[in-house]
Amino acid sequence: MADQVAELVQRGKALSHEDRTKLVELLRETLDEPVDTAVEEAWRLEIRSRTAAYERGDATLYDADEVIAEATQLTR
Repeated sequence: MADQVAELVQRGKALSHEDRTKLVELLRETLDEPVDTAVEEAWRLEIRSRTAAYERGDATLYDADEVIAEATQLTR
């Protein structure tokens, strides 16, 4: 297997910059987890809901520094 990888690396290095970039992109895509469309849609709806609540003034907002400070205190 290592020999195959080494050979592929050498062959890849011989490609043009554009082709190497495309090869890397295509290989990277094979490592990505499949997208769960139901989860993606649920997040889209949640984001819309939270944004709407913020715009209506219904959202409770917290200062990030205060939240981090409190979380740090709780973990000590």
